[in-house]
Amino acid sequence: MTYRVVQWGTGNVGRHALAGVIANPDLELTGVWVSGPDKEGADAGILAGLDRSVGVAATNDAAAILDARPDCVVYCSMTDNRLPEALEDLRMLLAAGVNVVACAPVFFQYPYGVLPEELLKPVQEAAAQGNSSLWVNGIDPGFANDLLPLALAGTCLRIDQLRCMEIVDYASYDNRAVMVDIMGFGKPLDETPMLLQPGVLSLAWGSVVRQLAAGIGVRLDAVTETYERVPAPESFDIATGHIAEGTAAALRFEVRGMVGDRVVTVLEHVTRLRPDLCPDWPQPAHPEGSYRVELTGDPSYTMDLVTSSPRGDHNFATLLATAMRIVNAVPAVVSAPPGILTALDIPLITAPATRS
Repeated sequence: MTYRVVQWGTGNVGRHALAGVIANPDLELTGVWVSGPDKEGADAGILAGLDRSVGVAATNDAAAILDARPDCVVYCSMTDNRLPEALEDLRMLLAAGVNVVACAPVFFQYPYGVLPEELLKPVQEAAAQGNSSLWVNGIDPGFANDLLPLALAGTCLRIDQLRCMEIVDYASYDNRAVMVDIMGFGKPLDETPMLLQPGVLSLAWGSVVRQLAAGIGVRLDAVTETYERVPAPESFDIATGHIAEGTAAALRFEVRGMVGDRVVTVLEHVTRLRPDLCPDWPQPAHPEGSYRVELTGDPSYTMDLVTSSPRGDHNFATLLATAMRIVNAVPAVVSAPPGILTALDIPLITAPATRS
C-alpha cells in the first residue's frame, strides 16, 4: 500500500524528514508546507538537500495541502516559541481527517497528567471528529527514553529506578532560537530563559517520566524538576554565535517522577558547549555525546546509545534519527485507531525509508 504524505516544515528536522519521505517507496509526497516566502515555490527535492527535483512545489497555502487529501502529515514545524499556533495546526489537520506524525510539541509523546485539559481536549476532540491519529516522537523525547528503557524493563524482576540521560555537546547545534532564546546559552546567569521558567521542564519532559512510570506499572505522586547552570570560564564561539565569559555555557537538569519521597523515573540532561566544562558532571560514552539508560533493579543495566553519520557530526545524526523515527512510523499511525497515540500503543517500527 502507498500512503499519501505531506511534509509540514523544512527546517533542521523537516528537511531530513522530507528526504526520507521522498526516498521511501511506500510513501507518495503530495505536498510540502513552508512558513517563509523564501521557500515558497521551491521544489521539494531542493529543499530536502537532494541533487534533483521531484516535481512537488512548496506552498504556504494550508487549504491547498488539505485539498490533496493526504493520508498523513509529517509535522516538523517549530513549536517551542509558537505553541498556540502549533496546537491549532494539529487540531485543524486532525479535524480534517488527516493523520499526523510529529516531532513536537514534545509533551504529546505522553500528554496524560502533563498537559492541562484545556489544551489536551481540543486535540482529542479533533482526532475523534476526523477519525484520525496523532503520534509525536523522536529521539529525546522519544526512542532514547521510551522504547529503549521499556525494552530493558521487560527483562527485570524488580525496578527501583529508571533514569534516561542525554549527555551531549551542543556547540554544533545551529538553531539560535533554541540555544539562546529557549535554553539561555550565552545569556547572563541572572536571566532565566524560557526553558527554566517554573514548570516548563516538567511540561516539556514530564511526558517522559510519566510514560516510563505507566510502562512499568507505577502511579506517580508528583513530578519535580531541578537544574544547575555553569558560566563560561572564558569567551569562545559556537555554531550559533559568541559565548561571552561569565555567561551560561553548561546546563544540567532533571525531571523526576516521585512515589512518595522516592525518585522512580528520571529524565536528565547534561548539556555542555565544550567537553572540558564541568568535568565532575556525568561524562558521555563518546566525546561528542551519548544517550544513556540507567536501570537500577534486578538485574540492573547501564546502556549507552551513540549516534553518528557519514554526512555529519552527532547533532546531524540525531536530527536525522528524529526525522526518520516519525517518517518510518507513517504506515503504523495511519493504520492505528483514532486518537493520541504513544509508544505504548503502536507496534515496533523496523522498516527504514530505503532498503538495500
